[in-house]
Amino acid sequence: MPDASPVNWHLAHTSWFFETFLLVPYFRGYQVFDAGYAFLFNSYYDAVGDRQPRDRRGVLTRPSSDAIAAYRSHVDRHMEWLLSEAGRSDIEELVLLGLAHEEQHQELLLMDLLHLFAQSPLKPVYRADWPVQSASIDGVFRRHSGGLLEVGTNDGGFAFDNEKPRHKVWIEPFEISDKLVSNGQWMDFMTDGGYSRADLWLSEGWAVVQAKSWQAPEYWEKAKDGSGWNSMTLGGMRPVNRDEPVRHISYYEAAAFATWAGARLPTEAEWEVACVAGHLSVTETAVWQWTQSAYSAYPGFRIPAGAIGEYNGKFMVGQMVLRGGAQISAPGHVRPTYRNFYYPSQRWMFAGLRLARDASPVFNGERENEEFAQSITSGLSAKQKTTSPMYFYDETGSELFEAICQTPEYYVTRVEKRLLERVASDVAAFVKPNSILVEFGSGASEKTRLLLDAAKHVHTYVPIDISNAALAAAAARIASEYPSLRVMPVEGDFITMVDTPFDFPKGPRVGFFPGSTIGNFSRDDAISFMSAARTMLGRGSRFIIGVDMVKPLDTLLAAYDDSAGVTASFNKNLLTRINRELGGNFDLDSFEHTAVWNDEFSRIEMHLVSTRNQTVNVASRSFVFREGESIHTESSHKYSVDSFSALAIRSGWAVEKHWLSDAGEFAIFCLKVDGA
Repeated sequence: MPDASPVNWHLAHTSWFFETFLLVPYFRGYQVFDAGYAFLFNSYYDAVGDRQPRDRRGVLTRPSSDAIAAYRSHVDRHMEWLLSEAGRSDIEELVLLGLAHEEQHQELLLMDLLHLFAQSPLKPVYRADWPVQSASIDGVFRRHSGGLLEVGTNDGGFAFDNEKPRHKVWIEPFEISDKLVSNGQWMDFMTDGGYSRADLWLSEGWAVVQAKSWQAPEYWEKAKDGSGWNSMTLGGMRPVNRDEPVRHISYYEAAAFATWAGARLPTEAEWEVACVAGHLSVTETAVWQWTQSAYSAYPGFRIPAGAIGEYNGKFMVGQMVLRGGAQISAPGHVRPTYRNFYYPSQRWMFAGLRLARDASPVFNGERENEEFAQSITSGLSAKQKTTSPMYFYDETGSELFEAICQTPEYYVTRVEKRLLERVASDVAAFVKPNSILVEFGSGASEKTRLLLDAAKHVHTYVPIDISNAALAAAAARIASEYPSLRVMPVEGDFITMVDTPFDFPKGPRVGFFPGSTIGNFSRDDAISFMSAARTMLGRGSRFIIGVDMVKPLDTLLAAYDDSAGVTASFNKNLLTRINRELGGNFDLDSFEHTAVWNDEFSRIEMHLVSTRNQTVNVASRSFVFREGESIHTESSHKYSVDSFSALAIRSGWAVEKHWLSDAGEFAIFCLKVDGA
């Protein structure tokens, strides 16, 4: 294999390095061991002469092992004499470089040996007790705020020239997994056609996959009995362990997996600052990790004079950077600033990956992230642990809620839509000409269309939603479908924005709050919100609001715990979001979704119940859960006409009209400011 070298060559080359760059120029009267060795064991230093072609090193059966051992002994003895001389600080940097160079070849030697043994049908064992790699289970994404930061080495200790100089880089906020991708995850990628789907691959990578017929990482083989995969290791052929980090993959494979996983590879700067920040839990004795950064010089890098300048500088083209360290790396080489590099198609080195992605679009500012952390940690500190339902709705949560609305058990959306279709013209009669329609928590604005179609005299639509992406898409669709309508989208949390002064256009205002979301508020919070909305909308305003009514218990419980488990996934997604954005380590399999009826407060409650005693970390704080202890994640209050009318009156509204669905399970109320 052209990239690999025999063990004897490594042993001789590392001795040649000390002889050529230290003994010949600095040891007075030194005689080279064998003049022919300069040709045989020079690796790539053009400045010191010709050399044996790399892809022909494997045909060297001489010098013998004994001759090379004698060569190493000769070089070691003279190096000891050289180092014993006083006042030789002039050679310190070269000696340190030579030692680090030999440590690199210790790693290369094992890589090359493994490749050699893997070609043998006997599958020889290098070391029977070769250790299993560090376990790698599904990681959590840890957020880094980025900014103008410094990367590269300080001047404190030894570092290779390509780690210098330290310099500033601008890094956008990002998220990075605290664990490496595992063999089990890679098997899922393979099962999903990862090696046969051109859409996942870079063009060059796809060409390599086709040319080399890759179907799995290097050294993987299907078990003869068809039971799974085996992999060649320095401990011999072993069954692939699903929990170990995947290794022996190319950059092309790593990039394809990241695309399949809906993520990307980190840049080397992101990797370094995340490592320094303590976000990476697997940085030693595992696998080198591909980054998406091309190997090039840092700003201000200068190639040293002489042959030593060829050590790294001449390779700064066409390769990709890996960070971290491998199971076979020298401990001193596992440091945040170390830059390893290989060509993107190479696989015989111990290379794996971790995932990264751009920072969550929901909380893309530090203030918002701090508010999220404060809310969650405060809620988890309470006697009855609780979280606000407003944090359900990240991108995945929004998609899952849409899926909930399609389940056969969740009646609310369908019943409300049918009711609104039936009474839209009646509701529109309470909307004055040239009104401004203000929708709280607009989402996709689907129900809004029914009202806009009936109330054509609305001239301005003000949707308020916390999701910028959903808001922009919905506003664009409404503006396109209703060209005479003025659309003024407002990004933000509608619960707090009711207390914000608004510069509305002139005209009467109508609040719109469909979907029974009012039921998610406690009674006191509902009164506070509706009172603030009354102040915001002002005199002469109307408030059209959807309300879920009390109904048989079996219907309610089924709606909040559907047979397909969509609501359970929606509930647990909050834990996923906490893990991703607040550095949490919730084990989703250790919590169960449940829905219960609270008769005292006339509400359905959703809980996540701990199935064991455990401690969970969130935002650098620890929270203890006993078996059976729950997080109260959402309440959905149910009303009668009388109970909601009483709530409206306490909020300063009067009920002007209400409409009930055919079976009485849902209502739409039109409220007005008393005396308007």
